[in-house]
Amino acid sequence: MKFTPCNGECTDEGLYCEGCGRSHQEVEAMRRPVEELVALFKNMNYENLDDFANAVAGSIKYKMTEEH
Repeated sequence: MKFTPCNGECTDEGLYCEGCGRSHQEVEAMRRPVEELVALFKNMNYENLDDFANAVAGSIKYKMTEEH
């Protein structure tokens, strides 16, 4: 299955978001860890959002490859 990012046209009706086509369950499952990362950023009082977001994305990519 290919991931489809949010396009800002979210809907709550039915089983799937009409904006991105993902199930509401999938959207919710992704929302939770994102909110936790936002809370971590704020709790640590970091000032460099781009560096933090890029490091998180890099860590995810690294952990998902078989080469680590």
